[in-house]
Amino acid sequence: MVLIALAIRLLVMVFLLPEQLDPQRDHWRFGYETGRIARSIAQGRGFSNPLFGDTGPTAWMTPVYPYLVAGVFKIFGIYTKTSAIVLLSLNALTSALVCIPIFLIARISFGDRVAKWSGWAWVFFPYSIYFPVERIWETWLATLLFSVLFLITLNLENEEKVWKWIVFGLIWGLAALTSPSLLAVLPFLAVWVIYRRHRRGRRWFAVNVVAAIVFIAVVSPWFIRNYEVFHRFVPFRDNMGLVLRLGTKGSTSYWAQSELGPWRNDIEWNEFKQLGELGYMDKKKQQALESIRAHPGWYMWRTFRRALFIWTGYWSLDRDYLAQEPLDPPNILFCTALTIVALLGLRRAWRADWSGALPYALVLVWFPPIYYITTPEHYYRRPIDPLFVILAVLALLPNATARKEAGKTAGS
Repeated sequence: MVLIALAIRLLVMVFLLPEQLDPQRDHWRFGYETGRIARSIAQGRGFSNPLFGDTGPTAWMTPVYPYLVAGVFKIFGIYTKTSAIVLLSLNALTSALVCIPIFLIARISFGDRVAKWSGWAWVFFPYSIYFPVERIWETWLATLLFSVLFLITLNLENEEKVWKWIVFGLIWGLAALTSPSLLAVLPFLAVWVIYRRHRRGRRWFAVNVVAAIVFIAVVSPWFIRNYEVFHRFVPFRDNMGLVLRLGTKGSTSYWAQSELGPWRNDIEWNEFKQLGELGYMDKKKQQALESIRAHPGWYMWRTFRRALFIWTGYWSLDRDYLAQEPLDPPNILFCTALTIVALLGLRRAWRADWSGALPYALVLVWFPPIYYITTPEHYYRRPIDPLFVILAVLALLPNATARKEAGKTAGS
């Protein structure tokens, strides 16, 4: 599965590679903010300068992926074709490797037959083929990390070895420093594990404390760095004010208002330079909150449309909109069908064993809402796509069902 998946993704990469090499705006499309920060690191200027000028230290991104890109830049050159090939190939590899946790997750929950079909479904899954080689971003590392974490979660209800709980906390820390949005589901999955262990009469408090301590130990250096640099508490990223503001201004003709951000808008860029990164983000947050208070109905309607977009891919069928997004009609059909079929799979799993299906439901419910209230992108839902694929396969395979709790063991 992994080898075939990798071959397909590398083949598609050949056709999309030129997009990363566009020299316009000083190679902006080569990793966007991540590429800028990585360049700064590779040039010895530290974790800084996420846009176009020397604006100083930044917390716009979390550190894992920018440092990975910086490492590639140091070896193969900044914004070079070789660096682009290496980074896109790594994206392709991480996407292909997701076949493994998908297979193991599905086998634990639904048996060997669903596991095999789910793994092969991921090999040919359009989103997992196109998006990894279309953009140099942390999405696919985050997808792999989250898939591994979900797999570990399913096994923890019977796990007594302390070192595995240490690994659990370690990977959660790494995932948080890669893509903090994954943390939206951590409390709910932790409560599920506690519930299952408590019901089985297994110790749950001490092992979770161990995992929590390890997690805190992993993320704390980044928190400390941010406090020393900015003289205030910045836990992961500082750009929440901006993405919230972009969701509260502009027209509704398009799902994103990227042209209003400091990467495209000269007025905003000058304001960013004048106020500094944190001052700018604070001002955007204040403007966003004022806008929400002034126009609550408009904001609620826009929030609904963003939620619909995340689940179906639909924003508009207006002629001007489709001129910008000509592939939206087939994407809407595919995304909507995938969502419906996956929800039918979740329903089947819930009826067979609601407690075993609960982790899937928790992820589907609690991962997307941050994008309902801010701004969406096509690739934002990708980290939880593996669960959509598994549940869709469960729904489509005749006679497939969830494995009853009494008849399964962790890692079976």
